Amino acid sequence: MAFTLQNLPPEPRTVEETGLSLAFLADLVLKTMYTRGFLMGHEIADAVKLPFSNVVDRVLDYLRREHLTEVKGSSGFGESSYQYVISEEGRARARELMDQNQYVGPAPVPLAAYTQMVLTNSTNGRTITQDAMQNALSHLVLNGSVFNQLGPAVNSGKSIFLFGNAGNGKTAIAEAIGKMLPGVIFIPYAVSVDGHIVKVFDALHHRVTPEKQDGDDATPGLRKGERYDRRWALIYRPMIAVGGELLLESLDLVYDTTAKYYEAPFQMKANGGMFLIDDFGRQQVRPRELLNRWIVPLEKRIDYLTLETGRKIDVPFDAMIVFSTNLHPAELVDEAFLRRIRYKIYIPDPTWEEYREIFVRAAETAGVPYSDDALRYVVTEFYLKPKRKPRAVHPRDLIEELVDIARFRGVQPTLTHELITLACQAYFLKS
Repeated sequence: MAFTLQNLPPEPRTVEETGLSLAFLADLVLKTMYTRGFLMGHEIADAVKLPFSNVVDRVLDYLRREHLTEVKGSSGFGESSYQYVISEEGRARARELMDQNQYVGPAPVPLAAYTQMVLTNSTNGRTITQDAMQNALSHLVLNGSVFNQLGPAVNSGKSIFLFGNAGNGKTAIAEAIGKMLPGVIFIPYAVSVDGHIVKVFDALHHRVTPEKQDGDDATPGLRKGERYDRRWALIYRPMIAVGGELLLESLDLVYDTTAKYYEAPFQMKANGGMFLIDDFGRQQVRPRELLNRWIVPLEKRIDYLTLETGRKIDVPFDAMIVFSTNLHPAELVDEAFLRRIRYKIYIPDPTWEEYREIFVRAAETAGVPYSDDALRYVVTEFYLKPKRKPRAVHPRDLIEELVDIARFRGVQPTLTHELITLACQAYFLKS
């Protein structure tokens, strides 16, 4: 099936179509030249992700007229091959600009353009089929009841609370759901708000789609040479996870007092995808404070962020929010807030039949021959006798420990009673 992009942002044909002023672009180009040195016209255009013709060439003409840059030669035909250098007057001006704002990189897009793109990218109304869900979760052994609850929850695009004992796969389930969200989206490298710059693209959290090869019509991506507004990156839907390190301040614009521009908060970077708050309740901020911060965004799908000037700006809040916790939700927040979390899904301990399937898969992955006798020994000696509850993570961990022990002893890893006992003694705490 051919893959087409429905929301390809059009390439700006003039300075006016960028949504930015000529002066703003001139400042950005001057800082780029100040930090990078001698550059040809097309290299400057590539650095700020704008077309040379009718946009960057106009900016360079302006800088030349102001005696801030000079042309020092050419490596080919046309103005895009001219080599531009910054003048002494330009260096002085660039230093002033760097004192005000050290952002150098792709030109930002206006906040209004970003808002419109997020609404276009929204997962709301996109359907995940049972087959797609089964494929995404096929590496996990899930209770049928859990599977039947997850499907509608994901399709809703609403917030989800996953809770249950540690080690039963809550994080793995959330990550699998994040990876299965359909389609690809455009996000800007940065956003401009009243002259302030908010950096959005984060290489740590955003995966850019590879360039399409000739004849490839079925996979997402952009073809080499395709014309579009290159201030936007085409990425797979983001899946951003945070744990105990999450602070209340990191949910607002993060202002770099040295660089003097902003970093977008996690939930803004997650727009169009998933934001997982893992190990909820273990953060330094109290759960009630964290959830109160999101009462309005969860209902209105709009978040309010604060600039250093004190001005509030509203940005779309369009990420699927997933809370994962080992605690019961009622221990963390009151009923009024729980009503705002649409889906509360309990992830139970595995049944013994499910435990066996997980054990078989873990043994196969590790290349350890499986036997029912070995499993009976594990269950009898290390679960039933000490009255220990099974967890979904136990088989993988136990077999990995067994392999480590076998390697140390210089023997083949097999499910002997001796190796099992050593692995279990090292893994489980004594009652």
